[in-house]
Amino acid sequence: MSTGAVQLGTAPGRWVLLATVLASAMALLDATAINVALPTIGADLGSSLAGLQWSVTGYTLALASLILLGGALGDRYGRRRIFVTGVVWFAAASLVCGLAQSTGQLVAARVVQGIGGALLTPGSLAIIQSSFRPVDRARAIGLWSALGGVAGLLGPSFGGFLVDAVSWRWVFGVNAPLAVLTLLATRHVPESRDPTAHGRFDVPGAVLCALALAGLTYALIAAGNDPGGTPVVVAGVVALAAGAAFVVRERRTADPMLPPAMFADRQFTGANLSTLAVYGALGGASFFLVLQLQTVLGYDATLAGAAMLPSTLALILLSARAGALAQRIGPRWPMTIGPLVAATGMLLLTQVGAGSPYWTGVLPGSLLLGLGMSLVVAPLTATVLGAAPGALAGVASGVNNAVARAAQLLAVAALPVAVGLSGDDYAHPAVFSAGFTAAMAACAVLMALGGLVAWATIRADVLRA
Repeated sequence: MSTGAVQLGTAPGRWVLLATVLASAMALLDATAINVALPTIGADLGSSLAGLQWSVTGYTLALASLILLGGALGDRYGRRRIFVTGVVWFAAASLVCGLAQSTGQLVAARVVQGIGGALLTPGSLAIIQSSFRPVDRARAIGLWSALGGVAGLLGPSFGGFLVDAVSWRWVFGVNAPLAVLTLLATRHVPESRDPTAHGRFDVPGAVLCALALAGLTYALIAAGNDPGGTPVVVAGVVALAAGAAFVVRERRTADPMLPPAMFADRQFTGANLSTLAVYGALGGASFFLVLQLQTVLGYDATLAGAAMLPSTLALILLSARAGALAQRIGPRWPMTIGPLVAATGMLLLTQVGAGSPYWTGVLPGSLLLGLGMSLVVAPLTATVLGAAPGALAGVASGVNNAVARAAQLLAVAALPVAVGLSGDDYAHPAVFSAGFTAAMAACAVLMALGGLVAWATIRADVLRA
């Protein structure tokens, strides 16, 4: 059952947009605001660097592992119903995050929060797609993306303000009133389902995926303290075994969570490999840059968040134009040049250290990073959807979202140990600054690799085809 009759500009259309934008804003605010709160969380809860890593990766782990399953549940049992469940779940877990008295409690609550995110995130776009008339869908998605982007723009600075003015706990507590407003708006959202959905869910595939990512994440983070320790080895073996079992499962089951046949298309595979590199680099750079600004340059949380505004603003203002450019000339050039520009920005940021002025030290690299990402984000998404069969567009979008989340998860887990940081190194400016320089250089290489992969695999005519 799918209504597809809601008209943009009418009261029902405004309610649908309001509900989906508020939910997306809630998740995006939380995801972007937590980075600026990390040093304060670490000081308050006595966290190690590994604890801060898990505070970020716990959420991303659950989200990346379950987002495809969340989308399938919505198609079968009702997109509005699963969306509402996700909003309530996310808000309740957020309150538990805000009440955490130890790093372990916070990480556990973040994992639970990620499950809620996996239920509400795919539902937002699916509700718009199924509710609005076909003639209004493109404009509705554009409005949803633009208004949601405002939350991404305000997230770091708003989160920093909450940390400095009240407490880091309100970074999570602010989700409760947003959830209430979302639920009120959702009362006016029509229900929709996929009539072809059969209810056979790839739960074993989701479990194996989660186990593989969890094992790999644990091994990478724990290696910072004891690289050759038994827990690291055991976790690595579990990750490899679960990953192999996941591949076998997806190839043999009739209803795979991650359809292997989709990767037979060179464009789809290339776009997702580029996603893996680009978003891995972006996730690692975001994690390290905010810590560098606070630990080494002495910014408070508010200033650290505000420092990211120009980069995010460039991304919001230019992404639509980049999408139109890719439609006109093809996505190959934007997907190649964008990561190279962003990589240049990261190389400039390697020079940021104690005493670096914002206008000549931080801003140029940050702005180039934002400009580069604005070139690649929309063409990348369009290429993923354009390379997939029309009937699998939703699955293709979900796969690409999961790849992006997994890339950020693994980057945050791997980079600190790769550059020799562990324990409470994040609280010692000289030690952390040396690791920051190496980490940003590694992110620049990874980002540039994403551009080279796009050049080698993406055709200029993929969107026209």
